[in-house]
Amino acid sequence: MEDYLVFAKALAREAGDIMRHYFLTVDRTWKDDATPLTKADTEINDLVIKTIREKYPDHSIHGEEKSDYRESKYLWVCDPVDGTVPYSSGISASTFSLALVLDGVSTVGVVYDPFNDRLFYATKGGGAFMNDTPIHVSNQSTLENAVIDLESLYHSKLNLEANLSNSLRDTLTDLGVKTTQLWSTILPTVLVAQGKFTAVVFNSKTIQDGAAIKVIVDEAGGKVTDVYGKDQRYDELARGYIASNGLVHDELVKIVSSSYQH
Repeated sequence: MEDYLVFAKALAREAGDIMRHYFLTVDRTWKDDATPLTKADTEINDLVIKTIREKYPDHSIHGEEKSDYRESKYLWVCDPVDGTVPYSSGISASTFSLALVLDGVSTVGVVYDPFNDRLFYATKGGGAFMNDTPIHVSNQSTLENAVIDLESLYHSKLNLEANLSNSLRDTLTDLGVKTTQLWSTILPTVLVAQGKFTAVVFNSKTIQDGAAIKVIVDEAGGKVTDVYGKDQRYDELARGYIASNGLVHDELVKIVSSSYQH
């Protein structure tokens, strides 16, 4: 997997250059699913397809803005700009994300924060790193004083059968949780891997939100499941995500899954 990782890291830095180039000057439009779109999103997505197609012509590619599928067990999954709302609002809380999924399993993950030059990455069985320094999840074992990011989409094409409601936030707050919402899912999740956040909960069906973070958080000693605590594939629609340090995972799953209709 090392060759794939080297390739993905180099591509991430190219994408980061584009993000920085358009930052503070970019205009946004709104897609049919009520999510924003910028020139950086489309330009990076095109770059990913072009670069992967040149290097790995037989691999399949899933991008948030555009995809190029093949009959292949290899699937590259890209979110060109995760956190487009803050990005297009002049807030540097967004990342580039790329993962290599093999037969539904996330095996290589790279996330780049170009504004702070933080490159998070992992390969399955190879550990997790930030700028070549090993990272590990926190040892927070209770929900009291846990820092948990709650991200929720409200458009029916993207979210699950129920939204993450204010009552969930209230429940967690009553338990002493420090809740946030960054409108950027992947950044707080790699910070779970680094031990800065305790967990992230997101109700999206889209695989680009979870493919890279799955291997990075797992390799940092944490845990990533759907909102019901089950494993899932990363080459088909997701059932939301809970990413945590592992120590609070089961308790968090019980609380979160109770807010969804079955």
